[in-house]
Amino acid sequence: MLRAIQILGSSPSSSGCFSLPHKLKKPHSNFSLISRKPIEATVPNLSRAHSLAFQFRQGCFFRAFQMSYHHSESTLDGGSPSSSSSTSIAIQSAGSTRKINFCQWCGGPTKHEIPDGEEKARAICTHCGKITYENPKMVVGCLIEHENKILLCKRKIQPSYGLWTLPAGYMEIGESAAEGAIRETWEEANAEVEVQSPFAQLDIPLIGQTYIIFLAKLKRPHFSPGPESLECRLFALEDIPFDSLAFSSMLVTLKLYFEDKKVGRPKFHYGIINKRPGTSPSEIHAYTLDHHLKC
Repeated sequence: MLRAIQILGSSPSSSGCFSLPHKLKKPHSNFSLISRKPIEATVPNLSRAHSLAFQFRQGCFFRAFQMSYHHSESTLDGGSPSSSSSTSIAIQSAGSTRKINFCQWCGGPTKHEIPDGEEKARAICTHCGKITYENPKMVVGCLIEHENKILLCKRKIQPSYGLWTLPAGYMEIGESAAEGAIRETWEEANAEVEVQSPFAQLDIPLIGQTYIIFLAKLKRPHFSPGPESLECRLFALEDIPFDSLAFSSMLVTLKLYFEDKKVGRPKFHYGIINKRPGTSPSEIHAYTLDHHLKC
């Protein structure tokens, strides 16, 4: 995961989007996001049906270090502010890790020590000497706008069975974040979408997850529940079931979107979701949004 907000740019004439056919199982796109120049995708050896375009909407510039900073005094759920008064982002390692007893390469027993030049204890194989690293999971999804409504899915699986969420899930090896978001949307809502722009990156250090949410549009006004969904429905902003959402990350995302709609234009948001001590994951309102950046 990139630890800095990268520079995203667009040409004044760009009005395109990023879309993939839902049957595309092996993503082939290769594009760079670190540029002030218009972004163009390079897609070798793809048929016309599997073509891919990645552009940003007119006038939508995301520049690192030119963001307005909002500390946790403006937490979306009205939570108490963080004790820190610094305006720099302090990355803390608050998450828990599981103990790995056996090597994932050779199956040998492991010892837990701090390798030379590192700061954390790692699982080191006593046979082959390889080190097992645990890294955060990337969750990607789409915030789909259609006729001033938002598409939500009611979960058919645990955790949070029967609660509402944006279509989202874990990235797969071999796909980009946007491709993963498009795939998850098809799997959960049988909806073909076009990604318009990045909307939010939300880190949750306690559980080792990072959410990347994209604004997207329906390519066709058709959707239906996938295997992991009980129901899919378009909600007007005033009807969004904020008290019946599956996760704090969904609550934060939708509240940020709601605030952006009130001022008339979407922004890109970065923030760290910290759950309040002693609360369970099901208590979706028990969090603070710290180090909120937007541009």
